[in-house]
Amino acid sequence: MKKKQTKRLTGGAPVAPRTIALGAATGLLLTLGSGAALADTQIADINGTKLSIFGIIDVGFLYQGNTDSGGSKTSMETSGLRQTVLGFKAERELDQGLKAFFNLESHFDTNNGQLHGTGDAEGASVPQWRRQANLGLSGDWGSVTLGRQYGPALLAHIGTEPRAFKEQFSNLYAWAYNQYAATAGGPGTERNTNNDVGIFFSNAIQYRNNFGPVSLGVLWALGGKPDSTNDNSAFAIGAAYTGPVTVSGSYQVIKDEATGHNNVTHWGLGFAVPFGPFTFKANYLNAENDLRTGQNVSDVGALGVGVDWKWNARNTATLAYYHNKDRKNRDDETKNVVLSNDFAWRPDTTLYVQAAYVDAGDAATIKTSIVAAGVPAVGERTTLVNVGLNFTF
Repeated sequence: MKKKQTKRLTGGAPVAPRTIALGAATGLLLTLGSGAALADTQIADINGTKLSIFGIIDVGFLYQGNTDSGGSKTSMETSGLRQTVLGFKAERELDQGLKAFFNLESHFDTNNGQLHGTGDAEGASVPQWRRQANLGLSGDWGSVTLGRQYGPALLAHIGTEPRAFKEQFSNLYAWAYNQYAATAGGPGTERNTNNDVGIFFSNAIQYRNNFGPVSLGVLWALGGKPDSTNDNSAFAIGAAYTGPVTVSGSYQVIKDEATGHNNVTHWGLGFAVPFGPFTFKANYLNAENDLRTGQNVSDVGALGVGVDWKWNARNTATLAYYHNKDRKNRDDETKNVVLSNDFAWRPDTTLYVQAAYVDAGDAATIKTSIVAAGVPAVGERTTLVNVGLNFTF
């Protein structure tokens, strides 16, 4: 039986997939420019500069019925529902209708207090502000943000991904690991130093705006290489229409630092349809990984379908099915059923229970997994149960 796939970060020892992963985003749990997001608290107003603090603390227990060693495992799990973060943001009026803003957002693990790992190719040290470190301007024309920031492609699909890219048991991992493996090698291999798991981008400029019911974001991460605007760069676009139904689309490319070839080509489509207390969702993601020479090594299709049921004022249940498969490596496949319930004690405090049944192929890798720790048991079937508490401020 094959062991779980791991990756080596530049300058460090091999690390398990969870160490380098993610912490993605949620619709209202993001700080996008001056538009705000989390239920942040203003802590100062200094000469018209409004400074706020925000955060999420999330921790729980994870039971896994079958591991590669054949036994079960119980562990404390950080960030089961949403990522654990601490951040600061500010905005100030410059002129009528024009504001300046900044965002600083760190990512850490609740179970041990350590900064969360990074998916950057230059990963010898973990960034203090892994998620955001940016400055920008906003007005009626939209916003422009400079620095490390969320890419617009993943953000577009939050309303259509069956579990809204939750930190455990969702296609957040098919997204991230398909964009990590082909870009985080050492010097002289497939590498892009501006990409962190296809979610966070360094040296980036992004324009965002809403055009009626359509939200749009376009990002370019500058490569910083001599005599080339192509090498080491990344481009992403994401759009979502929110009306009687929700429709999302995205396209993203991440280029090799030496050859400028598209190491990652990623696109997605999704929709969500509300019907009374139910919301039906479907989302398809496709990721192609190429060597810097142009040879294609994987082509992963990740399909997720599901339904949310708000069965009373405090409870939302979700049933989802994920089928992820690499067309280039037929045994790299997982089939997954997820059942969960979120109980909102109050809008900022949630008790969650979520269970996944995973059927992993004989050569399953992290590229087709929906589990934060990677493939639970290669070539086996297993059940995982995660219970935790999420606290936001």
